[in-house]
Amino acid sequence: MDIRPLRTEDLPAVLDLTIDVFRPFYEDSFRPVVGDPVFMNRHGDWKEDYRRHVNAVHDPEHGRFAAVACVKGQVAGYIGWIIQEAQRHGEVDILAVAAEHRRLGAGRALVEHAVAHMRTAGTAVVSVGTGGDDFHASARALYESLGFTPFPNVHYTKAL
Repeated sequence: MDIRPLRTEDLPAVLDLTIDVFRPFYEDSFRPVVGDPVFMNRHGDWKEDYRRHVNAVHDPEHGRFAAVACVKGQVAGYIGWIIQEAQRHGEVDILAVAAEHRRLGAGRALVEHAVAHMRTAGTAVVSVGTGGDDFHASARALYESLGFTPFPNVHYTKAL
């Protein structure tokens, strides 16, 4: 596995990967729990939201960085992170690993790569957020295994 900075030519593969990875959350987990009115209001256009997000995930001039993990020349996963220099704070913005590459160390390697980059940039604290639902259980386990301390947060949504 090779980890390198995200390139413009990676964007179509990264977007496809993002949609594949997060489709089960939005369509099979979030939508059935909150119902269509909330889903449509909050995330009804989630694919387009990710298109915009992915296109801006690597913008070093604005403290946004991204790297891809490649296996046999194909994007197996990617990570985006943000560095806030003045606060000496870093944040893992997004992490996605293709299903066939999960549990093989790609996610761990990507997080370690981003954290090393943040440490080199002078970051003192790194944060990451993820869901508390079953879909995000493997992400929580990964972050905790890397020494991140979880802090429970509850977010409520209601259709009117």
